[in-house]
Amino acid sequence: MAEAANLRGVKVMVIDDSNTIRRSAEIFLVQAGCQVLLAEDGFDALAKIADHQPDIIFCDIMMPRLDGYQTCALIKKNTRFRLTPVIMLSSKDGLFDRARGRMVGSDQYLTKPFTKDSLLQAVASFAPQQVQ
Repeated sequence: MAEAANLRGVKVMVIDDSNTIRRSAEIFLVQAGCQVLLAEDGFDALAKIADHQPDIIFCDIMMPRLDGYQTCALIKKNTRFRLTPVIMLSSKDGLFDRARGRMVGSDQYLTKPFTKDSLLQAVASFAPQQVQ
C-alpha cells in the first residue's frame, strides 16, 4: 500500500468504549507505522490529548459519561486542538448523525465496522504533510 509509507510517525488517538474496536484500529494503525494512543471514553481522551497532542483523533459517538459529540465539541473549543482533525466513528450511518457530527466540528465520519483500508485512507487524508 503506497500511502502507508506516508503514515510513519503519525500520532493517532482512537477513542472508543469497545475494546475490540480499539484493538483492531490499533493493529491496523501500528502496521502502517502510526503511533497509537487509546482512550476508553471522552474523559480519558481529554486528559491524554493534552499530554500527547495527537495529529488525528478517531472518536466513537456512543460512549458512556461523555459521548462522541460532546468530546468532539470540547476538543474543537480548545484553541490548542481546534485544528486537530476529528473523525467520528459510528455504527449509525444516518444523515442526521453525520450532520450532528459536522455541527460539533468533526472533519469526517467513518462507519463501523471499518476496514483497514478505510481507516488508513482517513488517516492519510489528514496526515500532517511534514511527517516523513
